[in-house]
Amino acid sequence: MQSQREYVLRTVEERGVRFVQLWFTDVLGIPKTFSITPAELENALEEGMTFDGSAIDGFSRVQESDVIARPDPKTFQILPFRSGGQSVARVFCDIENLDGSHFEGDPRHVLRRQLERAHDSGFSFFAAPELEYFYFGDSKPGAPPTPLDRGSYFELTVADISTDLRKTTVLTLEDMGIPVEYAQHEDAPSQHEIDLRYTDALTMADTVMTVRLVVKEVAQERGVHASFMPKPMTGVQGSGMHTHFSLFRDGRNAFHDANDPRGLSSVARGFIAGLLFHAREITAVTNQWVNSYKRLVSGYEAPIHVSWAYNNRSALVRVPVTKTGKTESTRVEYRATDPACNPYLAFALVLAAGLAGIEGGYELPPEADRNLFAMSPEELRRAGIHPLPRTLDEAVTAMEGSQLVADALGDHVFEWFIRNKRTEWEEYTCQVTPYELERYLPAL
Repeated sequence: MQSQREYVLRTVEERGVRFVQLWFTDVLGIPKTFSITPAELENALEEGMTFDGSAIDGFSRVQESDVIARPDPKTFQILPFRSGGQSVARVFCDIENLDGSHFEGDPRHVLRRQLERAHDSGFSFFAAPELEYFYFGDSKPGAPPTPLDRGSYFELTVADISTDLRKTTVLTLEDMGIPVEYAQHEDAPSQHEIDLRYTDALTMADTVMTVRLVVKEVAQERGVHASFMPKPMTGVQGSGMHTHFSLFRDGRNAFHDANDPRGLSSVARGFIAGLLFHAREITAVTNQWVNSYKRLVSGYEAPIHVSWAYNNRSALVRVPVTKTGKTESTRVEYRATDPACNPYLAFALVLAAGLAGIEGGYELPPEADRNLFAMSPEELRRAGIHPLPRTLDEAVTAMEGSQLVADALGDHVFEWFIRNKRTEWEEYTCQVTPYELERYLPAL
């Protein structure tokens, strides 16, 4: 740790960095920051920086407001965007109480706690998300968003602003040391996808926060708006964050079993069973906005049934086919998560559910080897396949009764999150939408 601190201090001096941004998130995953000068950096690395936690959603109450942002020097990066012509760096922070104990409202700590639990069982947890998002041109407030292109899956076009933005974003991420595995045009107009190369879940949660910012910054520099809103347009598919997960033990992929006909270990089967058993309970976090449930509907490729399958994209949990000789890439893909979630909390709950399945010896239900979108409600019931929550209200109700989610998030985050989402739902139900005005106002 000391050598890492020395590296940070030396890099700041050698590269002429004028400001260092201290990054963290609130409970909903909204990025927060404040800046310090290089003169304050050494003290920040040694002692942390005190700030008013009562000003951050889900953090401290007024009567216990001060908390400490302690920079994690392993996350130090120089940003590709300059502020007033000055070089700027960033570092993620862990949030602590004034006595140095972990602050229960820190999403990064929530994930760390689950990773430590996995480590106690000999596991390391890895993640590789696929982030989908949209580019939009300027539009008037309240008006429908304006797509920049009319492309579809894997569209290969001559140079246009969308393609150029995606290419510039990928190169910027690579320059920052963030490896991108794939980048492509997605199905909907002006929808794009960036797939990140797998790494440990904490680093990946930090990376998701960084990627979302870089995508938006690159777009803003061209006078364009990038959005990770799950369903910004009617009539086309929304944006997901399908995420591939795996557990490693002693440097080997714990999801692989060479003696299994399909190469899937008992650990992997238990992990999938845990995800399915607790899927409805964790959905309020993996899909945390009212708008998230406009994506989770039939007809738009998003998963809506609690099910698993090999290489069946209509299932909630998919087991991708691994290439010959690539057994270390055995993984499971959770397809409900959207790119507007808090990645720290979402990854923590996926891990908690998977570990519960492993430790509890949950039985894996039969594979859903049919196209679930083509099955009738009666056929789904006979197959024992249940739906995901249809609304935020339904998801929060499922979460509220979950001991697993309460234990994984901790009382502080669990109770605040439910209160916040109940308020969001109540505010939403009071709104009169354009749909209602168009359908009912002329006729009623």
